Amino acid sequence: MIRLVLEKREDGARWMSLLSPLIAVALTLVSGALMFAAMGIDPGKALGVYFLSPLSDSWALQELAVKATPLVLISVGLSLCYLSNNWNIGAEGQFVVGAICGSWVALASHGTVAGTPYASMIFPVMMLAGMLGGAAFAAIPAILKTRFSASEILTSLMLVYVAELLLDWLVRGPWRDPKGFNFPQTVMFGPEAQAFRLMGDGRVNIGSVIAVIVVAMAALLLARSLKGFEIRLVGEAPRAARFAGFDDKRLTWAVFAMSGALAGLAGIIEVSGTMGQLQPSISPGYGFTAIIVAFLGRLNPIGCLIAGVFLAITFIGGENAQIALRLPLDVTRVFQGMLLFYVLACDTLLNWRVTFLGRKGAAA
Repeated sequence: MIRLVLEKREDGARWMSLLSPLIAVALTLVSGALMFAAMGIDPGKALGVYFLSPLSDSWALQELAVKATPLVLISVGLSLCYLSNNWNIGAEGQFVVGAICGSWVALASHGTVAGTPYASMIFPVMMLAGMLGGAAFAAIPAILKTRFSASEILTSLMLVYVAELLLDWLVRGPWRDPKGFNFPQTVMFGPEAQAFRLMGDGRVNIGSVIAVIVVAMAALLLARSLKGFEIRLVGEAPRAARFAGFDDKRLTWAVFAMSGALAGLAGIIEVSGTMGQLQPSISPGYGFTAIIVAFLGRLNPIGCLIAGVFLAITFIGGENAQIALRLPLDVTRVFQGMLLFYVLACDTLLNWRVTFLGRKGAAA
């Protein structure tokens, strides 16, 4: 019997690791072109709609910043988890819970603080509530992992459905707008509970600035702090980390809390800055797409910023393709799925050598 095994390449160069995402993007574009050709659509025109139209004018660039903001925030938090070998797959649920907790502050203060000195404090309190809610929800899989050795992959993923059903119940039940013609949505947030717009009537809000600040802080954390060294050491050499005196269970709590807090922050910024109210569906899948962003960005905060902008282009391009090419929005998910597949495949083949072993273990 011949067995297929993977052997670590001894001559793996750093430039190969940096080149891997570029190869993955190129392969995704080629596969997308072939897919469009098979559908009877001009590949050049289709790829132009997907990847060039989101950069065509100032309004499109503003929309790009709006879409990229939650992807960047969530992916930076996920990168901290993945670098420490903790696999948080439930950022979508933490995003939703953060939006719920922050919205509670907006709804509780609705119509009571407008025009008072406390009005300026509402949005900062909403962001804090969103971060605390996301961190608390992310603490559940952390507890289950450190206390009961449960797989954080399964528990964090299953909690996504809990968060989404909770949101659905709230907007259809106790939080539903009594004057909303029975639509499942809350009242519109007051001006004091909405994210500050950077360009007057434009779409870009303060959340984009916060995302850039978070990227810079996370980059400094990983590169210049003891906690960043601990995160990388526990992920790469857990036994050496224990000898160095680092507590891997405490670190699991810390990275899950940071990841959940950033996902919750993204949730309340999305609701208060883009929608202005809670609805049954507040995310097109940001929490899951951010996993692709994290890996495409090489689990590096600055890389996540670049990858987040690229994935935001696919979101906007998919919406444009619905109008210009009459394609379903699910084609966007196909693009994102192919991109993740190629990222993982390139990482594997560039850093590992495929070897076939014969029956006695010799290379075939």
